[in-house]
Amino acid sequence: MNFAVFKSLLPPPKWQFPVAIIAGAFFGLAAYILYISNAVSYFSDNPKTCINCHVMNHEYASWFHSSHREKASCNDCHVPHNTIFNTYFFKAKDGMRHATIFTFRLEPQVIRIKEVGAEVVQTNCIRCHNDLITDSRLLARTKSFDHFRTKERKCWECHREVPHGRMNSLSAAANALIPQTKTPIPSWIKNLIDKN
Repeated sequence: MNFAVFKSLLPPPKWQFPVAIIAGAFFGLAAYILYISNAVSYFSDNPKTCINCHVMNHEYASWFHSSHREKASCNDCHVPHNTIFNTYFFKAKDGMRHATIFTFRLEPQVIRIKEVGAEVVQTNCIRCHNDLITDSRLLARTKSFDHFRTKERKCWECHREVPHGRMNSLSAAANALIPQTKTPIPSWIKNLIDKN
């Protein structure tokens, strides 16, 4: 094994201790941020992941009380499903945008889906409900009507309440029963806070 390459990466002896302290602080802070943000949960399809941020409570509660709860999680509608690479790229890109917005307290009073997200949701509506859209026994169909229904309009232009209902403010679901997420704050810190 060639240790010369490894030694060339080390700082000069007088800088090794300060570099070790700075690197330790950096990696410790990075590990703490991953822990406090519950970052591992974002690899799952569990809808409770979406309520890691309290501003999503209404969306979670409205989905939980909808018919979609039985068949679809948040990712089934809000993440592309064409390839696994695109799925995780979209989750990472969207997640970083959300994390930045929530960290700097830039979230709007009413959350609205962005155009990129709307396209993904529309594609997933068609993917899941394709049999209903194309079954000639259920619908009076023409080619122009199918194009109008699937290309020119969004499904929620008619199906306004599916699955989240109408959201007017962050307090729209003030009394909704939302599961408590596991807090990353250690119990000894909670006890100190409660004593004060």
